[in-house]
Amino acid sequence: MDKRVNVYVDGFNLYFGLKSKKWKKYYWIDIVRFFEQFIKPNQILEQVYYFTAVPKNTIKKDRQDLFFSANKLNPKFKLIFGKYLEKTVRYVGQEFQTFEEKQTDVNIAVEMIRNVIFNKCDISILVSADSDLLPPINLIRELSPGHKIFVFFPPNRYSTDLANHCDNSINLVRYEQRFKKSIMEEEIQLLNGYIIRKPSSWK
Repeated sequence: MDKRVNVYVDGFNLYFGLKSKKWKKYYWIDIVRFFEQFIKPNQILEQVYYFTAVPKNTIKKDRQDLFFSANKLNPKFKLIFGKYLEKTVRYVGQEFQTFEEKQTDVNIAVEMIRNVIFNKCDISILVSADSDLLPPINLIRELSPGHKIFVFFPPNRYSTDLANHCDNSINLVRYEQRFKKSIMEEEIQLLNGYIIRKPSSWK
């Protein structure tokens, strides 16, 4: 029987990893298609969970909406939102208002643990370099010792703690060809007939 695989993507971790490489053209990728390239013949990709939050900046939000609309055409893509919270930071005696992403780590942990408890997958792939996700990995080890956990680090991201507590880890910076193969068409027709276009700044 094929092993069932779930992927859990820390959206902002992946985004900033790509940004650090100046890989803007890979912002516009088919997320499910990308991870399907890592699935082995004796495995089946069940679901790709994508965790993020809605930016407060309207232009960024509009670009993000286009990306999500395109990816939601695939039923294996599941979007889970956290939120941005406003906070005040002090720098050189001045105060600035900024925003901090919240709930992503908790949302990832909940989904990973839920799917193990309810026997929804045999293999979990975590796409993040956030060591705050070590506790759910350790709990899954206790709940289901035979469950395999792999960590895919976004470009220019790494966590020794995560690497040491998973079955295997890779850095996605080595797989640029797979990013290239996953770039979506510049124009995509949605189910309602509406056509969306790749943001011009992502070319």
